Amino acid sequence: MSSNLNSTEKAPYVLVLGMGGTIAGLAPNPEENLLKYQAGQVGVGSLLAHIESAIPEGVKLVSQQLANINSRNLSEALLSLLGKTVKDSLAHSDVVGIVITHGTDTIEETGIFLQLTCGKYAQDLGKRVVITGAMLPANAPNADGPSNLLDAIRWASTPIDNCPGGIFATMGGRACMAMDLAKRHGTALNAPLQGSPSSSVGLINPSWLSGVKAVEAVWTEDFPIPGEGEWPWVEILTSHVGARPETVIQWLGSKVNGLILAGTGMGGFHDAWKAPLDQAISHGIALVRTSRTGAGSTRPDIPEKDSAGCMASGTLSAPRARIALQLSLNAAKQANMVGKPLTWQDFFARIANLPEIR
Repeated sequence: MSSNLNSTEKAPYVLVLGMGGTIAGLAPNPEENLLKYQAGQVGVGSLLAHIESAIPEGVKLVSQQLANINSRNLSEALLSLLGKTVKDSLAHSDVVGIVITHGTDTIEETGIFLQLTCGKYAQDLGKRVVITGAMLPANAPNADGPSNLLDAIRWASTPIDNCPGGIFATMGGRACMAMDLAKRHGTALNAPLQGSPSSSVGLINPSWLSGVKAVEAVWTEDFPIPGEGEWPWVEILTSHVGARPETVIQWLGSKVNGLILAGTGMGGFHDAWKAPLDQAISHGIALVRTSRTGAGSTRPDIPEKDSAGCMASGTLSAPRARIALQLSLNAAKQANMVGKPLTWQDFFARIANLPEIR
């Protein structure tokens, strides 16, 4: 379903894709309890109509509703649909930029997915794809969604000196690379930006911009977008006090393709897992090790050197590492089908070794 706002068919426009989330949510009693609300209730066209008077002069918008869900229910099939829609839309000369309204619960998975599948393409075209969302429902007295959406539209549509095209996010008056956006607090209004390297939407920080350019300089090839039934099966296991070997053993007889190990501290896991994880490698299950802390870097030689068949995630959190491993496994499969003898490790290393923006 699509709708137009302040647009003509042949005029250059910003495409606004609606995925649902809190920004499109409604609370039954917004004056009494804002934590009790239902996400994905308001269409993206209505969200835009609410801010129509504040849209910058000369900016034309076209909206399209891809989904209207609570983002905790985001599926791989919807990620494929979103990725293909973004890539196809970027190819249209009339599309000057893309804005995506999204729930914050899984915004970090979507951010890394779009960077790895569409980032180089957007950069080459000099167009920005901007993800945004909200922590308060649409009918909250001081809803943050309208200002976040306006910032995203400005960021996607306005020529910004020296800032390249690519996959970005805006929240709370700040912009960051979408792959760096993650929810780190359950209720705080700036939750998705806590710990994310970012810059003011109005005044770009030179050091942040330098980091963006460093990342984009080494991201030279997008990964293929898996078809709806092509996503490899990858699960996340968390190490903890009293971790049991059965947690790993139960997967050895399954069709799982990979496991993300969310370890303690710098990415260590309980000794009880060592033997079954060695078995998992011998069964052809890909292993990626990260930290359950959600921040910092996981290195291949700390706390111990990784076994062949296991890789450290670099700065990727467990949810991001899962998407990265899925895309790496799929890319390796596609490469082998055309005679390129590449492994999932070859692809995953390109992600884990991306420069870190500070």
